[in-house]
Amino acid sequence: MTLPQEKIYTIEDIYALPDGERAELIDGRMYMMAPPSTIHQKISWKLHQEIGNHITSMGGKCDVYAAPFAVFLDKDGSDYVEPDISVICDKQKIDDKGCKGPPDWIIEIVSPSSQQMDYGIKLFKYRTAGVREYWIVNPLKQTITVYDLEKEQETKQYSFDDTVPVCIYEDLAINISDLLS
Repeated sequence: MTLPQEKIYTIEDIYALPDGERAELIDGRMYMMAPPSTIHQKISWKLHQEIGNHITSMGGKCDVYAAPFAVFLDKDGSDYVEPDISVICDKQKIDDKGCKGPPDWIIEIVSPSSQQMDYGIKLFKYRTAGVREYWIVNPLKQTITVYDLEKEQETKQYSFDDTVPVCIYEDLAINISDLLS
């Protein structure tokens, strides 16, 4: 007796989802996404604003995008994610459908249902794809976990009350508590 084969999903399956449904595609598996909470949205908006203002004030060449924004981590499109925040410095990667290749900096705001994805599967995928910096912001624990993937330095954990230095911008540090006050 043969075991049933698990369906391998493609980007076409993502595009075929009904309006209002969102999912990510990693290694042929589709992961449905729940709607974000109010605090999730507030943190996302404030981070997007803070990073965008910094880039603009410094005359930077990078762009910052908030979810929903498509990121195709690899050339064949088999890994499709929608990070909460994506900072992309190579404008050649951006087209009408999103980002083709790894962003320079990704921020995920974790929810109880996304912890395994954000701390495990996505960390591995982002590291192997070539993302330079990865933050996991956890509103429940009020922590920020920072991975400097470019320099492969040790992981650092901060509280919302800490001022967190940004690895790809030496002149930027962010305090989440200040942003939310």
